[in-house]
Amino acid sequence: MPTPILTPPDPEAVRHTPVDDAQGLAIGVFICALGLVFLSHLGFITGQTAGVALIISYLSGWPFGWVFAVINLPFYWLAWRRMGMEFTLKSLGCVLSLSVLVELIPRWLTIESVTPVLGTMIFGALTGLGLLAIFRHRGSLGGLGVVALLAQDRLGIKAGYVQLVIDVLLFGVAFLLLPGRVVAYSLFGAVILNGVIAFNHRRDRYIAT
Repeated sequence: MPTPILTPPDPEAVRHTPVDDAQGLAIGVFICALGLVFLSHLGFITGQTAGVALIISYLSGWPFGWVFAVINLPFYWLAWRRMGMEFTLKSLGCVLSLSVLVELIPRWLTIESVTPVLGTMIFGALTGLGLLAIFRHRGSLGGLGVVALLAQDRLGIKAGYVQLVIDVLLFGVAFLLLPGRVVAYSLFGAVILNGVIAFNHRRDRYIAT
């Protein structure tokens, strides 16, 4: 039996519709928020802008959601200049939605007990999958994630690897501010998260935009 000839799909035919983007971004943000709830329950941190926001939140007592929204503000200018209006508006919507969800989910979900290893694994897997969905629908959670996506698009360096390098630098600073045990578990979760993105977010394997 002859092997059928497979014709690459027309990019226009597989382009995401506004409805596709809305559901993809909504699910991605929700999964990320759920992962962050597990992480904050354990008192651990993560990388990127979210990690900075968590450190500030732990040290100051301010709500993470609002700290995260505020420290993202300077990065929207870069996103607008380099990634365009659509990407910037999607990122702004994702950041604001995440900021609200991480404050609301603990009111609806009570985590009584979770071990540090399992908790960081849940965080890494959930947040990695959530970010993957957000990236594939041309959005981000702002901040240093914008820099990682820009490096991938302009320099060909995988976004996950860029984020991992940034995370290592952030955790180096965190060792000066937080107990070593907290930073070690947090780094484990960040490695899982960035691994999910590095292995799965490849522009040459994903045509839809």
